[in-house]
Amino acid sequence: MAPTQGFNAVCISTEDSQMEFLEIGGSEPFRSYWEMYLSKGLLLIFVVDSADHNRLPEAKKHLHQLIETNPILPLVVFANKQDLEAAYHITDIHEALALSEVGNDRKMFLFGTQVTENGSEIPSVMQDAKDLIAQLAADMH
Repeated sequence: MAPTQGFNAVCISTEDSQMEFLEIGGSEPFRSYWEMYLSKGLLLIFVVDSADHNRLPEAKKHLHQLIETNPILPLVVFANKQDLEAAYHITDIHEALALSEVGNDRKMFLFGTQVTENGSEIPSVMQDAKDLIAQLAADMH
């Protein structure tokens, strides 16, 4: 799948609630919106391309800029494209993004993910991530 260009509304339903998420693309024109919407958010979900090694330093910089203003905002990182041969292992992503430096008071989770070709099959890790995100949002609400 292609990276998000612009804005994308996402709705996740669980047994007892429905949550709305705003996905904002990572390209330069949309970065100015990140902080404005993040200040109203309950958690940050940050998606990084595990196979794009050259852009990981830039991703690290932007991630740390986003989280520095709110030291308790929960963070969920999706290390996407784990199915590609060139993808960094999850431990390499942890190191490349300096996730050990996000703060001791912050709940932080890192998931290795991939999108299936037709998008119909939801891997179990994504179901686990969905459940976790629902719980984090409920805790922060």
